[in-house]
Amino acid sequence: MTTDATRPVRRCPICGKPRAEAHSPFCSTRCRDRDLVKWLDEGYALPGRPADVDPED
Repeated sequence: MTTDATRPVRRCPICGKPRAEAHSPFCSTRCRDRDLVKWLDEGYALPGRPADVDPED
């Protein structure tokens, strides 16, 4: 893989190593799986307005 001197090396969002084309945007299957587990365990959240509180709770 050739790199252009003007383009920065894209890094894995989990560990920071250079990305692998086969696992993009991650560097390996391990980092890809770690990201999936974080999504499934609700480790990521999108900001939004607070949920309405049910007065019966």
